Amino acid sequence: MKDLNPNKLYHSIGEVADAFEVSTSLIRFWEKEFDILKPRKNKKGDRLFTQEDIQNLHIIFHLLKERGFTIEGAKKKLKENKKDTINNVEIIQHLKGIRSFLVNL
Repeated sequence: MKDLNPNKLYHSIGEVADAFEVSTSLIRFWEKEFDILKPRKNKKGDRLFTQEDIQNLHIIFHLLKERGFTIEGAKKKLKENKKDTINNVEIIQHLKGIRSFLVNL
């Protein structure tokens, strides 16, 4: 997974899809399925993702792609235990950062 510029307020769906290495149609599908994902839309209808949206995408991506949950299983997990899931994702991201730092040494 690629990093997005944290100083940028909004990211396009193309940038987000490239960062997560998935298609834009999958991002749109996740938007319909998960109510925690609410990107803004400009007058043209283009989706604009905030840092909060990207963090929510990290959670969804982790549950679906890394942990192998089904859509329904991921929805249930987020509904029942969202705080623990967020903590787990943050820990994993932190550990991946440490790992990449050590590999670069």
